[in-house]
Amino acid sequence: MQKADRLLAIEKILAAEAISSHGDLLRKLRAEGIICTQATLSRNLRQLGAVRKPVPGGEYRYVLPENRSVRPSVSGRVQLLPVITGMTDTGGMLLIKTLPGNASNVAIFIDNSARQEIAGTIAGDDTILVIARAGVSVEQVHDCLEMLLPGLHEWLKEK
Repeated sequence: MQKADRLLAIEKILAAEAISSHGDLLRKLRAEGIICTQATLSRNLRQLGAVRKPVPGGEYRYVLPENRSVRPSVSGRVQLLPVITGMTDTGGMLLIKTLPGNASNVAIFIDNSARQEIAGTIAGDDTILVIARAGVSVEQVHDCLEMLLPGLHEWLKEK
């Protein structure tokens, strides 16, 4: 199991469910076929910035930081979809095409997301090169982008 897959799975679980302990999270990960130790899980939660916060009723839940970096609001993310016109895998990297003049805004959004899977982007006028970190597959970058821009792959299928 690659670290990027595990981090993505942890993030998805915490975003979708109320998790109150390492044990609960480890069980959810195992159900998805991801086996890791409690120590590894602890390090991963720290890397994601997840913390336990009190909720009504005296319980605690793990939550991801609302603002891990400067991110546009949900409506801002939705506004990015119409400017993306295509994506192409390029042997370890991903090429994103946008409407002219929009690549920089999309690249800034991706860079500011501070995702562990993405080393950085290079943007021109209508083209972005997304560079994955070592050991991260293009499929993992696709999953990461889908989390950042929900509906991206469906949007591109319609084009």
